[in-house]
Amino acid sequence: MDKLQTAATVLIVPGLRDHVAEHWQTLLEARLSKVRSVPPLETARLDCAKRVEAIQHALEQIDGPVILVAHSAGVLMVAHWAARHNRPIKGALLATPPDLDAQWPQGYPSAETLRTQGWDPLPKGRLPFRSLVAASTDDHLASLDAVTRMAESWGSELLNLGQVGHLNPAAGYGRWPQAEALILELDR
Repeated sequence: MDKLQTAATVLIVPGLRDHVAEHWQTLLEARLSKVRSVPPLETARLDCAKRVEAIQHALEQIDGPVILVAHSAGVLMVAHWAARHNRPIKGALLATPPDLDAQWPQGYPSAETLRTQGWDPLPKGRLPFRSLVAASTDDHLASLDAVTRMAESWGSELLNLGQVGHLNPAAGYGRWPQAEALILELDR
């Protein structure tokens, strides 16, 4: 299968579960010709500042234009990165960000844990690059209203994907072909 060609390098920013074999981001990475991924943290996995610095370090290894592709907590990492760093970004695909004010199911970090690890408050300023926020109507980590508010505060275009859960393997997403089309749109 031919690799998807982009002018910009795509930087994959996974969520807290990092790289999952059947996740659409992992499968997308294999499809792209110009791609890098933020590596998983070995220690302090919930430390937001360390996650932001991992994004910055990955970006320092890339010459030329960049498109960010973030999922879940990776979207929150991008918002924190953009509030602290200044590097031109061609665009960002920000898929199903979680709501820090929501009650998350058991097995996820608590709001208090995330607060002490620097995730809250979430930056709400306009992102300095074009961004598309892909939202779900039945995500167990964020309501459509909460994601709409995030997109508005970041100056992002909101894409309502309908009932896609958290857009992860548990919701039936391995491959997500629409991501490729959205990346090509951002790459124009």
